[in-house]
Amino acid sequence: MKKWKVILKTIGRKWFLFLIVIIIIVAIYNPIAAIWMTGITLVLFLLSYVPRLFFNNKLRNFMKKFYKIEDELIARKFKKPLQKIQDEMFELSQKQEKKNWLIIFLNKQYIFYHQETIEAYRKFYNKGYSEKEILDNLNDYKISTRAEIKAIKEYLVKLDRISEREISVKEHREKQRFA
Repeated sequence: MKKWKVILKTIGRKWFLFLIVIIIIVAIYNPIAAIWMTGITLVLFLLSYVPRLFFNNKLRNFMKKFYKIEDELIARKFKKPLQKIQDEMFELSQKQEKKNWLIIFLNKQYIFYHQETIEAYRKFYNKGYSEKEILDNLNDYKISTRAEIKAIKEYLVKLDRISEREISVKEHREKQRFA
């Protein structure tokens, strides 16, 4: 019994190579059947990506419901392994240059920030607020640490999605002191 499990696992891992060998053998005897087998295989292979596409869309739509959400909470809600969620968030973070949301990697976890959170951050950043002032003003958006504020700034600068400050922190402080 154990021997059959090993054989089946080997076939499972190398199914593509076995399929190519079978198609070549069939092509020798019946080329039309080989063409049909190849077509069916390609269709099945392409269909194997459909569940992943549905999952990616479902994941994105779920994340957009929150101002801020961490990978651990997403994994619990979807009842999926944390590693799978982190892999998906990594893929999304690689394609976020022109997106209006932001995914950062901080303290060994991925954090998603909604478009409104990023716009609020930009607004306070451009007004010349310091990190502490930005943090105080973004409490409604569930941002809780200065490390997050720094990481958001670094990612926005890296992605070239934030411009120079309209008012520097020093000018803002002087304006507050003399107002």
